[in-house]
Amino acid sequence: MVYMISYDLNKSGKNYDGVFEAIKKASIKWCHYLDSTWLIKANYSSANDVFDLIKPNLDSDDRCIVIEVENNKQGWLTKEQWDFINNEIFG
Repeated sequence: MVYMISYDLNKSGKNYDGVFEAIKKASIKWCHYLDSTWLIKANYSSANDVFDLIKPNLDSDDRCIVIEVENNKQGWLTKEQWDFINNEIFG
């Protein structure tokens, strides 16, 4: 499954490292080309499962969304970034 994760950690001094490590732990492959947004390939069968790994690293004033995505995409990235997404995330 492929998921997009986006978050806002709303105060300075937040646990970015914990959030990053939780996202990486949930991932087989991941890319982080935009601030506060990740695209991951995971073995988890639901967005709830992925969020459950991230949630312990968030505070109640933070925001986070995990969405399952399909291979229907468009945007403005480098060729290398698109190659990685096409070959490693959706491949």
